[in-house]
Amino acid sequence: MSPSPHFFEQLSVQHPLVQAPMAGVSTPSLAAAVSNAGALGSLGIGASSPAQARQMIAEMQALTGKPFNVNVFCHAPARRDAVREAAWLAHLAPLFAQAGIAVPAALEEIYPSFNHDDEALRMLLALRPAVVSFHFGLPPADKLAALRQAGIRTMATATNVQEAAVIERAGIDAIVAQGVEAGGHRGLFDPDVPDEGLGMAVLVRLLVRRGSLPVVAAGGIMDGAGIRAALDLGAAGAQLGTAFILCPESAASAAYRENLQSERALHTRLTAALSGRPARGIVNALIAHGDAAGSPPPAAYPVAYDAAKQLHAAAAKAGHHGYAAHWAGQGAPLSRAMPAADLVRTLLDEMRATGAAR
Repeated sequence: MSPSPHFFEQLSVQHPLVQAPMAGVSTPSLAAAVSNAGALGSLGIGASSPAQARQMIAEMQALTGKPFNVNVFCHAPARRDAVREAAWLAHLAPLFAQAGIAVPAALEEIYPSFNHDDEALRMLLALRPAVVSFHFGLPPADKLAALRQAGIRTMATATNVQEAAVIERAGIDAIVAQGVEAGGHRGLFDPDVPDEGLGMAVLVRLLVRRGSLPVVAAGGIMDGAGIRAALDLGAAGAQLGTAFILCPESAASAAYRENLQSERALHTRLTAALSGRPARGIVNALIAHGDAAGSPPPAAYPVAYDAAKQLHAAAAKAGHHGYAAHWAGQGAPLSRAMPAADLVRTLLDEMRATGAAR
C-alpha cells in the first residue's frame, strides 16, 4: 500500500482535505479560509494571465500563512483547423442569433499552456506556494526541476493507470486520482485517447495497489462519509470541488448557485461542447445543442471555449444564463451553502462521526 498519509504531514497540513482549484470559481478568500481551517486551499490560475495570477497569489499570501496549492494547465497547444472551427461556429449560429450577436469571425486560443509559459514559471518561483499542481498532463522536465529546487511540492491529476505511471516516473510528489464522477474538466493527458471512465473508488484502489505515491481521491465526494470512504480505500486524502461552490467566498454567479440548489443539479454530463475537452457540468442549452445527434465535433480546446464564453457573455446581458459553464460533479445535489471554514469543520465532524478523523 502507498505510504500516503505522510503527504499532508510533510506539508504541515492538519487535515487530509484539499479544496479543488476550480479556475474561475476559487478565490483567494475561499482558498485562504480552507487553509486557515487546517486543510489545503487551492487557486486555479490556468485561465489567468501571469499578472492576474501573481495578484491572486499575493492576495492569498496576505490572507494566510498556511500552505496552499496553485494549479496550472499543462495541455498541448490546440491543433488549429479552420474547416472544423468554421463548421462549429456554423452549428452554433442559431444560438448566437438568439443571443442577439453575430457569429464571431474567428476564434482564439484563449488559455496558454503552462508548458510554454516561462513568465508563469518565473512568477511561481518568485512567490513559492507550498504546492503547485498540474492538470491535463505534466510540464517539461526542466520546469519540474526548477519547482523542485525551489522547495515546491507537486501534485498531478491522473484519470487512469497509464497517466499515473507517467506522473510517478516524473518524480511528482502526489497523484490526484480523478474519478469520472468529478465536476469540471477531465484531467486526460490526451483527449484523443479513449477515456476508460474509471470511477473514483476503482481508480484509487488501482493506484494505491500499483504505485508508491500518495493518492488524493477526487470525484463525487461531498461529505465526511465520502472522505472516510476514500481514506478507507487507501487514499492520502480527498479533494472536493463541487462541495465548495456554494460557499459565499467562491466566485460562483447567482445563476450558478441557483442551478446547484435546484433539481437541475441532478443532471450533469461529460461534454466537450463547451470547451473542446471533456468536462462535467450541469446540462444546459449549449450542451444540449452541441451534443445533439448530427452535431459536428467542437473546435479544439481551448478554442471552442472562446465561442462558448462569447455566447454566454452576450446572452447574460439579457438575463439568459443557459449557455454558462456551470461545472459540477455527480454529487452536486448534495451541495450545502455555508462559509468555507464552517464547511471544513462540518466535514471533519462528519468524519469523526464515522471514525475517520485524523
